[in-house]
Amino acid sequence: MKNIPVIMIIFGGSGDLAHRKLYPALFNLYEQGLIHDNFAVIATARRPWSHEYLRGQVCDAVHETHSEVNENNLAEFASHFYYQSHDVTNVEHYETLKNLAQELDDRYSSQGNRIFYMAMAPRFFGTIAEHINDQHLTSSGFNRIVVEKPFGRDLTSAEELNKQITASFAEDDIFRIDHYLGKEMVQNILPLRLTNPLIKNVWNNENIKNIQVTLAERLGVEARGGYYETSGALRDMVQNHIFQIITLLAMPEPKDLTSRSIHEAKQELLSSLVIPSEKEIAAHFVRGQYLGSDVTFGYRQEPNVAEDSQTETFVAGEVKFKKGPLAGTPIYFRTGKEMREKKNRIDIVLKHKSNQYGRAHSNNITIIIDPQMQIFITINGKKINESGIRRENLSYLFSQEEQNQVPDGYERLLHDVFINDSTNFTHWSELKNYWHFIDQIEEVWQKENEQDHEPEQYLPYRMGPKAANKIFETPTERWIYD
Repeated sequence: MKNIPVIMIIFGGSGDLAHRKLYPALFNLYEQGLIHDNFAVIATARRPWSHEYLRGQVCDAVHETHSEVNENNLAEFASHFYYQSHDVTNVEHYETLKNLAQELDDRYSSQGNRIFYMAMAPRFFGTIAEHINDQHLTSSGFNRIVVEKPFGRDLTSAEELNKQITASFAEDDIFRIDHYLGKEMVQNILPLRLTNPLIKNVWNNENIKNIQVTLAERLGVEARGGYYETSGALRDMVQNHIFQIITLLAMPEPKDLTSRSIHEAKQELLSSLVIPSEKEIAAHFVRGQYLGSDVTFGYRQEPNVAEDSQTETFVAGEVKFKKGPLAGTPIYFRTGKEMREKKNRIDIVLKHKSNQYGRAHSNNITIIIDPQMQIFITINGKKINESGIRRENLSYLFSQEEQNQVPDGYERLLHDVFINDSTNFTHWSELKNYWHFIDQIEEVWQKENEQDHEPEQYLPYRMGPKAANKIFETPTERWIYD
């Protein structure tokens, strides 16, 4: 598709997300011709910017992410951007916004098509959604809304937000964005599983012992302490990124590769999600909080963090399903701040089979998502000049040229919004199941807080608290990446 006609309204257009991700991604899509002559972007925020100042910010954002830019193309691209100072709580401002959108619709012949992007604080999502509805900002063409995480902070608030949004938008027009679903190696999970007989034939609970998902961050919360106090690692990372990855790993094979069939397969899996009991949470879940060092603050010393905060900066746990190819197979996860290195990876541990050599190790399949992109299979082979077995890795690597071709996750996902492909976005039916799981953990932890059970403290630049090594179901299981 080329030159899609649309008016895009970005709530939070002066913010960091718009500057670092959205504007560069839109420029790439413009250069590819997906949007070109018949589009305009309205950026709204409370700052008193002008159209010209916004366009300068857009150009700066592109220059910061592109080593080479055709300045004429960039200037033409930026000319499609308009700014409106906007208080999202002021109903009158929506009338002004609607009038500007209609004016630009006429100027650019955008056929009444609208995309609304919520790129601001989540506490305003419901307010914006309500005023899009009661002030009739939707138009005569397609109307789509993109919602950043977090989508609520528990099931009750998520249901209320969903109710507010569905007053204006059908489920098929709601794009709950998770940038992890735009990552190259996450999008490689299903092709890896389904197109390789070597892997497809062992992707079941008869052959897979466990799966381990690690999303490790090197940095602490830094300036995001205020946000993190209301979230914590469980809501910030597990409810979205980790569950999205786990769902792709454990879902049954879809009937076909249409968005509808893929979401049906995901929902079939998630309807069998095991909600852990209080006893199971005590045995298979750990929460932690990073300490300081000579050169770093501990979490409780970070700006906007309470001195007695019980918010977790690390969480490890277990997920199981009753259905799907991995029914009953434990899927372990961990994620945290101030860990040894930034590394996002998946380790699929195959069951050890008896053999004549005895000492042979189990095979593993590893998918490294970030910072490098790689898949490798750990196999056994003979030692060269002595008896015994050694381990080797068969690697699937990207060349530097290929890595340079990989688009940013936001570019991929914005492209999908424009062409109306919701495959790599979260359906409400999936989100409800995620929140059921998260709410159960939070409820148990709240009871522990009331009994003065605090998160495990862990030193920075490690792999989290030592207790995370004890969440496994059997003593022979361990973290492959340690």
